[in-house]
Amino acid sequence: MSHNPIRPWRNIDRRKSRQIMVGNVPVGGDAPISVQTMTNTDTSDVRATLDQILRAADVGADIVRVSTPDEASTRALKEICRESPVPIVADIHFHYRRAIEAAEAGAACLRINPGNIGDAARVREVIKAARDHGCSIRIGVNAGSLERHLLEKYGEPCPDAMVESGLDHIRILQDNDFHEFKISVKASDVFLAAAAYQQLAEATDAPIHLGITEAGGLMAGTVKSAIGLGNLLWMGIGDTIRVSLSADPVEEVKVGFEILKSLGLRTRGVQIISCPSCARQGFDVIKTVEILEKRLEHIKMPMSLSIIGCVVNGPGEALMTDIGFTGGGAGSGMVYLAGKQNHKMTNDQMVDHIVELVEKRAAELEAAQAAAAE
Repeated sequence: MSHNPIRPWRNIDRRKSRQIMVGNVPVGGDAPISVQTMTNTDTSDVRATLDQILRAADVGADIVRVSTPDEASTRALKEICRESPVPIVADIHFHYRRAIEAAEAGAACLRINPGNIGDAARVREVIKAARDHGCSIRIGVNAGSLERHLLEKYGEPCPDAMVESGLDHIRILQDNDFHEFKISVKASDVFLAAAAYQQLAEATDAPIHLGITEAGGLMAGTVKSAIGLGNLLWMGIGDTIRVSLSADPVEEVKVGFEILKSLGLRTRGVQIISCPSCARQGFDVIKTVEILEKRLEHIKMPMSLSIIGCVVNGPGEALMTDIGFTGGGAGSGMVYLAGKQNHKMTNDQMVDHIVELVEKRAAELEAAQAAAAE
């Protein structure tokens, strides 16, 4: 729950779920909502896969999933898991041996549908491997790959069919006394996914992994995911998320964090509040924000920065941010610190100056945080 007694309209009451561990990352319960992505390299290429994992982790990924379709991939997984700074989820679909190999290689979680990997004996083997090696399991229901008997029963992918599939898979794990699992019911249709997730949230206390699958390219997929995931998160549903984009996995992580930041569910890095610009602007707002976004990517400490082109809304926005700049006249603008006017700065020196102020403030916050921890 995000509790804000001063502005109660910003409160989100999170659904109560039990907590599991994905490696050293808690998922569910009162744990922060974790952000995931998935590599798109050939997993057997260890260096390329690790490079992508490291870049994703650097921008905030808590968990990274890798596909393990063959023995070469699960062989490579051992080194990948050993060197990865974040827990690795092994993506398994049908072959039970790949799941066992992935668990033995050090995967923190297996993404698998237990009903798809063969008879009961094979399911028991996979569950034993997961238990022996401390793996959790994600049941991953997808509207595009529902079981044939459910499609025959319901006629098409629908919320009832997806939730029934998920509960069937849950039952298999529970019948084998395995409870370290989370579940997803993804669809590329926002309405279908949202309805399925709402129904699922009522049917189980398992942690829920949110995603709008195959959402599209960077622009369209971001919008689609923000609508689908944003509404569910606002309702309190979701313990871990992945934004599925036809784009660099790093972009998935960035978008995921922005969705969470916009709802006050996670904070990381600099949140820039900026105007769309108009004829009143005292400097080039769009270009300035583009440069600042790149130059402040390395800041991990949560901070807010307002960049407003003129004095109509600038002072008001600056009141609510750590650092602000409002455009004025004669080639200069006003710098605000902690909501108060502090000093003027020329437009041509403004970007370097703001970067310096943000870095200085981030260092102060980090030092204060370290002192409090001691």
